[in-house]
Amino acid sequence: MVDTSTMNNLNKLPLFFCIFFFGILIRCYGQREPQYTQYMYNIGSFNPAYVGTVENAEIVGAYRAQWISVDGAPTTMRFGVNLPFSNEKNGLGFNIIHDQLGPSAQTYFDIAYSFQVNVSDNTKLSFGVDAGGALLNVDYTKGSFEIINEPLLNTNSFNNFYPTIGAGLFLYGENWYTGLSVPNFLTDVVYNDEVSVFIEDKPQFNLIGGYVFNISDGLKFKPAFLLNYLDGLPLNANISTNFLISDVVTLGASYRFDNAVSGMAGIQISNSTFLGYSYDYSTNGFSGYNDGSHEVILKFFLGKGGSTKDKNAKSGNTKGKPKQIDTPRFF
Repeated sequence: MVDTSTMNNLNKLPLFFCIFFFGILIRCYGQREPQYTQYMYNIGSFNPAYVGTVENAEIVGAYRAQWISVDGAPTTMRFGVNLPFSNEKNGLGFNIIHDQLGPSAQTYFDIAYSFQVNVSDNTKLSFGVDAGGALLNVDYTKGSFEIINEPLLNTNSFNNFYPTIGAGLFLYGENWYTGLSVPNFLTDVVYNDEVSVFIEDKPQFNLIGGYVFNISDGLKFKPAFLLNYLDGLPLNANISTNFLISDVVTLGASYRFDNAVSGMAGIQISNSTFLGYSYDYSTNGFSGYNDGSHEVILKFFLGKGGSTKDKNAKSGNTKGKPKQIDTPRFF
């Protein structure tokens, strides 16, 4: 049974948010999104509803080099900003992501907005939308062609721009979170006979979730999962387990089904800075052809000198203040 106050909050939701998000379930197309092993620290890159749920403003930098020693293997760089409003209801986010794969390079950029409501005293539901675009470049001079007279050799490169629009939901409480998102659902935005294979993917649905078990005062156990669904391809399933020691050191492992096993480590350098690293080892038939994948993430938490959450905990005033998710120190 839903109480009257919850119903009143839900009734205040802008109607266009509901239409905007659930409209993606009808028909949508987009590109495949970049992959992260440390996805729990990159939620803002694929779910716009996340951007206003953080307690303090965040700046995120990430770099991933996949399949080391393989020519033309994917590399991904991300710069992101999450800005919660002081009213604890709204937030803004910004992302620039550069994804390189062989002769093709895509640079994504978007601005995200989120709006959240209280579902209960300790649970919030956030709605998010983002809009931006992507620059696609294919450099044919970097390719190897078996046919000497291949027509593509007469064209040095292909460049195009296409817009992106995405949406997401994010539900979270004191020690758990779950979210659903589609980063882009515009249809048939770019078509070219030569390069259509690069951009005619179908929509990618992302489902994420996590929980925090307080084992003791100085030890937290943080399992999480991420599912990526793209029509026509096998389900991409990721599970991870992290241990947070004394709110400073993070150690864990991750497994991507039929793909890779990963080791993860992180350190809270200061109250406002977190550094994380992961290494992937391929578990499929491709393991003999590459030297694994490296990923580094650096997060800055602005204005985090003794947080509001710490003050609330000390005073015993935690009612209506869900713990913010995905800060390595607290979640």
